[in-house]
Amino acid sequence: MFTIMAPVGVARLRARLFLLFLCLTLRAGMHQLATATIQGYIGDRDMICPSVCRCDEDFIYCNDRGLSFIPSLPPSASVLYLQNNQINNPGLPTSLERQLAIRVVYLYDNELDEFPVHLPPSIRELHLQDNNIRTIPRSALARMPLLEKLHLDDNSISTVSIEDQAFADNPRLRLLFLSRNHLSSIPSGLPASLEELRLDDNRISTIPTHAFRGLASLRCLVLDGNLLANQRIADDTFSRLSNLSELSLVRNSLQTPPVYLPSAHLQRLSLQENALTHMPRGSLDGMRRLLRLDLSGNNLTTLPRGLFKDLDSLGQLLVRGNPWHCGCNLRWLYDWLHARGNSITVRGLTCHGPDRVRDMALIDLGSEMEECEVVRTAGTRDRVGGGGVDSATTHTPPQGSLFTLRSKRPGLGLPDSGLDYTLSSSGVGKSLALNVKPVSHNSVRVTWSVAQPSSSFRLSWLRLGTGSTMGSITETLVPGDRREYFLNFLQPRSSYIICMVPLATSSESKGGISGDPDSDEAHVCAKAETSDLNPLEEEENEDSKHMTVLALAGIIGGATIIVSLALIFCIFCWYGHRTGHLCSRDHYTRSNSRKTYDDYIESGTKKDNTILEIRSPGFQMTPMTACPPMQPKPLREDYIIHTIFPSNGTGVYKGDNHVSNAGHGTNRGYREGGIPDVDYCYT
Repeated sequence: MFTIMAPVGVARLRARLFLLFLCLTLRAGMHQLATATIQGYIGDRDMICPSVCRCDEDFIYCNDRGLSFIPSLPPSASVLYLQNNQINNPGLPTSLERQLAIRVVYLYDNELDEFPVHLPPSIRELHLQDNNIRTIPRSALARMPLLEKLHLDDNSISTVSIEDQAFADNPRLRLLFLSRNHLSSIPSGLPASLEELRLDDNRISTIPTHAFRGLASLRCLVLDGNLLANQRIADDTFSRLSNLSELSLVRNSLQTPPVYLPSAHLQRLSLQENALTHMPRGSLDGMRRLLRLDLSGNNLTTLPRGLFKDLDSLGQLLVRGNPWHCGCNLRWLYDWLHARGNSITVRGLTCHGPDRVRDMALIDLGSEMEECEVVRTAGTRDRVGGGGVDSATTHTPPQGSLFTLRSKRPGLGLPDSGLDYTLSSSGVGKSLALNVKPVSHNSVRVTWSVAQPSSSFRLSWLRLGTGSTMGSITETLVPGDRREYFLNFLQPRSSYIICMVPLATSSESKGGISGDPDSDEAHVCAKAETSDLNPLEEEENEDSKHMTVLALAGIIGGATIIVSLALIFCIFCWYGHRTGHLCSRDHYTRSNSRKTYDDYIESGTKKDNTILEIRSPGFQMTPMTACPPMQPKPLREDYIIHTIFPSNGTGVYKGDNHVSNAGHGTNRGYREGGIPDVDYCYT
């Protein structure tokens, strides 16, 4: 029997051991499950989004909430949208420094008075525009060594409020916006890593030589809306920016483009809304990568030949808002645009003069531009034919047919108008002999001869005045194959100083002609005096003046008569309307009947002479029977309008449940309260 029970005991032992193992395994599984549940709960607690914000993974949207402080944020937050709130500097918690996952912070349009100091060091992009920040301390920026983009537009930052070397601890800063602040100069100590700098709409008036020193990586520079002028910009200011690809100088006071602009990588040049009157030849040389040129809103009348010789990549030319003079001076531009075809887009190249081509596009002046060649050929044929040219020749080229510029050029070397000139009607230099001769009261013939050929000549003339100031100088370029020029439309009985200088090309610079047109040795000047008007012309001028005066007097007299008649007619109508015999709009008589109609009959309402009452609370009208009739058959009746108030004490446009003032329940109550009835009458 013992042998029989032994296997049974072993089986029970095995069963117990199996149950024990199963219990231990189940307990271990439950422990792991509990641990995982607790960890998941803790993780969910870490990802709790602030109740006033909206979270999308690591993007936290707390903008436009009216917040005055920054709420607690989850540790995983990387982009914070806190703009358009009322957050001030005390509203930035110190715990924000421990949010090491934050990369971008939007804090614009808040109430910050100082630069925030409790921002995490992991920030790459910071938006602080449209606050009231006044200073930029170095210590605050040193807390963000990884900062790459800083927006400080629309604040109250001045040049002196930027601490010296404020950006020295930000070696990765690539973008700095300081638009619409109170800067009077370029901030110093800018990091060498800077690629885009915006300083538009400030008070910057001077740019010294060292302003952009060390900014070799700068690619975009915006200086719009400042007080810049040519005299206050150092010559080599922009030449240091070798990698600059975009330069914007809009809304300043420039008369010419700044000299020595960087040309190697420049792609966009904006000079609109300045005071440009002249584009010097060579100011755009070397800009072979330029894609967009904007010269709109200036005072340009012409462009010198060869200005666009290196602009092979130019795709947009914006020149609207300039008084372009579309003569032969722009023939080269006409040919250049036709040669480029559809590869360039031109906006605003519309002629302002002469009158025959006004409001026409330069590109459409086909026949007008062909005339330039006809005039040039005809003038050459007359010169080849030999002999002098008579002053009455029909082939006299018009004044200013080529490049013409009115400006004051100190380098021209003209003598001072206040001195006693000893110049004669001819002048002789080393390589040029000049002769001037008046041919009429308003024209002078200029002839010259040169020792060696020249590509062109620069002809300048100045009218001498009675004061000590020098007047406006007029210049024109004359082709090198010409030997005479007529100055037309001059002032009679005036003295003119006329100067000429040969312009040498690069190939001729080694020859005998001086290569410096502004040198004193190259200029040759002569003096000419226009004659008086002859008696016949004076008589014609007097007749024309008298005719003009008579015509003007006739116009003024006719206008006076018309105004007087209109005034008399208006007075007559007004008087008739007042007496009721004319211009009456209240009574009229039909042509086939003597029955009198009035407004009541026309509106379909039968008039009752006793009372006209509105059924709802409003007004009643009773005739004034006590008034004696003014006429046997009165044309009008006078009425007194009384306010009708309901007996229950409610006023007009008041509900039954409205309790009004007992003193104002009746008409008498309104009168006793000092309130006129008309103030409480509504229709």
